[in-house]
Parts: sequence; C-alpha cells; structure tokens
Amino acid sequence: MILPIYGYGHQVLREKGKDIGPEYPNLEAFIENMFETMYNAQGVGLAAPQVGVSIRLFVVDASPMADAGKDADLQDFKRVFINPEIIAEKGDIWAYEEGCLSIPDIREQVRRHGEIVIRYLDEKFVAHEETFDGMKARIIQHEYDHIQGVLFTDRISPMRKNVNKARMQKISQGQIDPAYRMRFAGK
Repeated sequence: MILPIYGYGHQVLREKGKDIGPEYPNLEAFIENMFETMYNAQGVGLAAPQVGVSIRLFVVDASPMADAGKDADLQDFKRVFINPEIIAEKGDIWAYEEGCLSIPDIREQVRRHGEIVIRYLDEKFVAHEETFDGMKARIIQHEYDHIQGVLFTDRISPMRKNVNKARMQKISQGQIDPAYRMRFAGK
C-alpha cells in the first residue's frame, strides 16, 4: 500500500523517533508499505517519520543510483534499519546535492562525513554494526537525520535557506503538485 509522504511543515518531521521492539504491530506490512511508497516516489531512502510515524526506522534501496551509472556498488544496497545509532562519523567531509521526498523540488549542497559506523537491527531484529562510506554513508546519514527530527535543509547555509524560503512555505501549504501522494501541514 502506498502511504502519503508528509511534507515540509508537518510536526512529525521534527519529532525524534522512538525505539521499537519485535512486538511493534504489523511491522512487516509497514516495512513493505514503506518500500512500495519509496519506489512509487522514485526515492532511494524513506524514514518512518516521512509517512507520519515517529519511530526509529528507515529503509534504503540505492539500486536506482547504480542503474544510473553513478556507483556500481550501490546495486545491492537494500536495507532496513531499526533503532539505528551512528556511533562514529569520520573521513573527509564532502558536499553533494541532496533532495528529499518530504521537500520536493528543492535540491541543495549538503556537507557530510565520508564514512560512518552504525549499529542497527534489521527487519528480523538481528543486530549489526557496520561501516559505510561514500554514497551509502550519505544516504544513511540523510535518513538517520529524519529519525532525529532533522531535515537536510537544516544543514544548508542561511543564505540558501533564505533563497528557498518561499518554496518551502508553498510546500508546507500544499501549493505544489508532486508526482506522488503527499500530506501537507497547511491542508
């Protein structure tokens, strides 16, 4: 089932997500719905707060970026992250133009660490601790921010925030026509 993606301005996008356990109701179906929603919107990551649920869960599938020839090692990078914790950020900080399904039609340069170490549970609640770098690290950091109540626009310069202010207000009021189902704060 395709879920509505909550747009900029919704309070749920600013809430810090709560940890969940294996008893979380209908978790398997919720994860399937998140992937379906992400694919429908042509995204490579989606966090639970973006579909209105303030829990510490996000999904990623970066294979579309590999298909575009950007990074071949992204082909098999499909994961579910439950209750993740970034325990280290290291490496060079590099800028890349990011976008977000909750903030359509705005793309900005965001500076992030090139490597992270993260602990998380997968969809079977098996614990992992892994190191990711490059685009994988960037995608994870972007989605991790969502479960912390942080948006990529919080990481851009004040000047760029000002440039995008009117467009962001239009998003919050639902005065846009995205190619996927959304729920807006102003409607």
